[in-house]
Amino acid sequence: MVVKVYGPDYGSPKRVLVCLIEKGVEFETVPIDLFKGEHKAPEFLKLQPFGSVPVVQDGDYTLFVAQVEAQNFHPPIFDLVLKIVFGPLMGLTPDPKLLQESEDKLCKVLDVYEERLSKSKYLAGDFVSLADLSHLPFTQYLVGKMGKENLIRDRKNVCTCQKNSKNCCGSQSSIAHNDIGKKINTVVCEKSERTHLTELVPYEDKLRKVLDVYEERLSKSKYLAGDFFSLADLSHLPFTQYLVGKMGKEYLVRDRKNVSAWWDDISSRPSWKKVVELWPGLY
Repeated sequence: MVVKVYGPDYGSPKRVLVCLIEKGVEFETVPIDLFKGEHKAPEFLKLQPFGSVPVVQDGDYTLFVAQVEAQNFHPPIFDLVLKIVFGPLMGLTPDPKLLQESEDKLCKVLDVYEERLSKSKYLAGDFVSLADLSHLPFTQYLVGKMGKENLIRDRKNVCTCQKNSKNCCGSQSSIAHNDIGKKINTVVCEKSERTHLTELVPYEDKLRKVLDVYEERLSKSKYLAGDFFSLADLSHLPFTQYLVGKMGKEYLVRDRKNVSAWWDDISSRPSWKKVVELWPGLY
């Protein structure tokens, strides 16, 4: 059965498309118009409870990307950790109402996880992945000093997954590279909302700092993870394409010799050229 990818015109789903083309996996795409709110329609929410793209469907199995899951999980739990664990250390007294609001948001995410984990051992399938490992640090606060272990234990499948992920973490390794995507995504969103240009400056400055780190890293290896093309590079393609395209910020790449050479290399891959040709989106 052919794999379906929902929302091909947007940045994050294009990461999935490049992966599938690189691996020679046959697929078809299903357009989702975010501007018309199709991602919030009841039928789509059955596939992706958080109402985000991409969604990947392979027969009866539906996968939504770990990054989307983490984006819903981390804001409320980070807020709880900040207020409960670190607030008192800074002499701050947390507002019970705000704590309850964050806990309620977290519970909704955990309820989605509980349903998902009734169908697979881990968040991304029957294998431990970054989707699971990225939850470990803050969940450890939750079940430890915060005294909120009940939020996990009251959900049988979430509880089992958390235990399994902890047991596997010693044998896993990865490279985290979310900063550039977050910074570019912020700039894209700000421009789409017609924010005053002076308000974009702090985001561009943050992006510059990330790219400076990349410049140093790429002076020692051809790609971000070494001398081989990997997901660490592939994941940068969609949003960097915005940067050098309609955003008019190509100089941020070209002013850095190693970053520029790296971008020319990864953006010239046949898989990415095909994606941009077939689904140009807002490029």
